[in-house]
Parts: sequence; structure tokens; C-alpha cells
Amino acid sequence: MGDWTPRELRFSNLGLRLMSAAVLIPLAIGGVWLGNWVLAVLCAAGAGIMAWEWSGISGFPRPAAMIAFAVAACLSLPLHTPLLTSGIFAAGFSFLALVAKGGGRARGAAAFGFLYVSLMPAALWLLRDGPWEGRSAALYFMSFVWASDAAAYFTGRGLGGPRLLPSESPNKTWSGAIGAVIACALCGLAAADIERVPFINWVLAGIAISVVAQVGDLFESGLKRRFKVKDSGSLLPGHGGVLDRVDGLGAVSVFAVLLFELVQGLPAQLGLQS
Repeated sequence: MGDWTPRELRFSNLGLRLMSAAVLIPLAIGGVWLGNWVLAVLCAAGAGIMAWEWSGISGFPRPAAMIAFAVAACLSLPLHTPLLTSGIFAAGFSFLALVAKGGGRARGAAAFGFLYVSLMPAALWLLRDGPWEGRSAALYFMSFVWASDAAAYFTGRGLGGPRLLPSESPNKTWSGAIGAVIACALCGLAAADIERVPFINWVLAGIAISVVAQVGDLFESGLKRRFKVKDSGSLLPGHGGVLDRVDGLGAVSVFAVLLFELVQGLPAQLGLQS
């Protein structure tokens, strides 16, 4: 089966998406460029909004508590006190699971949701602040994710074709997924040239970034379908909620931080050594 969206409607929200991007992209770039407390405040704001959205789609009865823990977790990062940050995460996980009404599913949704909306922005801050060339790493990875999203949108809507995973996200197609991977591979060629490292290093990184971003997007789509909602919110015209917009970047940030920490020589292979 192909893309079910009528051809005349496939780009109907393009104007709204461009308007949102015109605001969000400079804000994200500015926050990453300045880093430290500026980025922490932006991450905290994003985490708070996503906590509110998650509370809405999951039916969590105390959104203010989830917002408070999510904001506190992100604002603790510039203090460089891992014990404090870990304590906030542990306390939030336990408290929110305890106060959630219902059985184990409701408690699990509350605890998981808090980690989900908090770890993604926290990982972006950690990527920017890591013992590598954090500003460049974060800017590269953000641009790759944006390229992946744009290529998936235009190739998927333009070419249509078989659906990628209709049970989770009926609008996504194989043509969009392949277009996104190709776009990120081309971005990898440009990054390798800038950083003066072997092209294969960044091409593989670009492919991995696109795949992880798309998996993150599909994962969030699957969560929404299980809660029977279309969008996580309506704050961003053309996109839905903040959670709808940052799921791919959040997944990439988490994956990148873990990989950079586990594979010590990886940043150097990408020309991102400090």
C-alpha cells in the first residue's frame, strides 16, 4: 500500500512548518552556540513543555509535579554535580510513579514519561558540554537531523510509495526514509571536508544519525498511537507539539553521548577532539 495522503494535500502544511522552523532553528542554534546556562534554560523550558504534553496524552493527573522535576533536572546540569542530577532523576521517577492514579500501566507511563521528556534535552546539553568539541558536535548533529527530517518530508510527500511502518506511523514512506538517509550521507561528505577527516567516517555517521532520528520519530509515533492521540500538542503550527518536533534530535543526542563516552576515539575520528 502507498501513502494514503491525497497528492493535493501532501504539502498543505508546508507554510506553517516553515514558519515554525524560522523561529525554532535560530533559537536552537543560538542556545547551542552559547551553551552552559543559556542552553540549560532552553533545555529546561523544552523539558517542561514536553512534560506538560506527556501528562496530557497519558492522562497523568499532576502535570505540575512532572514539569517541576523535568525543569529541575535540566537546570542542575550546569552545576556539574552528577550526584544532584542523579538524585533529581531518581526522586522524580519514584515520586511520579507513586502519585500516578491507576494500576501498574499508569505508574509506568508516568515514570517512563518523565525520563523520556527529561533525558532528551539533558542529552543535548551533555553533548554540547562533553570533553570533545561539543559546540561543533551539537551543531553538526542538529543540522543532520534537520536535513533528515526535511528530506524525509519532501521525498516522502513528493514520491509517495509504500508505507514504512503503517502500524505505527501511516504517513511515513520508504521513499522518505531512503531520501533522509541519502541526504545525511551527503551532509557527511560536507562535514568530512570541513573537518579534514576520511569521508567514510562522516558518511557512516550521517547514515547512523538519520536512522536513529527516524527510529526516534517512529518510537514517539508508536507511543502516541497507544494513547490514541495524533499529536502530542498544538503549540507548534504545522508540527504539533514540542515532543513531535524534537523526538528525532533527542534520540540522536542520547545515542551520541552514550557512543562518545563508550568509544573514546570516536570524536577524534570525526575531527571533534577537544
